[in-house]
Amino acid sequence: MAKLFAIYQQPADAKAFDNYYFNQHVPLAKTIPGLRSYEVTRGDVMGMAGKHGAYLVAIMEFDSMAAIQSATRSAAGQATAADMANFASAGVDLLMGETRMV
Repeated sequence: MAKLFAIYQQPADAKAFDNYYFNQHVPLAKTIPGLRSYEVTRGDVMGMAGKHGAYLVAIMEFDSMAAIQSATRSAAGQATAADMANFASAGVDLLMGETRMV
């Protein structure tokens, strides 16, 4: 398995972010080929010292890194990436890697 993590920074308007993210972006992202699962944090993102600067973390699971690379090159992947400019003005970090249960 491999996972892609999208770490969104605190938006200026959380209500507008949530509205766009859940009603526009998530349905678009769910059309990405090879996407096995999609989960997001609920409530405050916490660090060891308390509330973290991140607003929301999305975790998308794929079969492999090759599947993530193929997904991001697809038309749906490109459209999803371009859509982030519509709501993630505070910034988003995208991280990905192979995963395994230990």
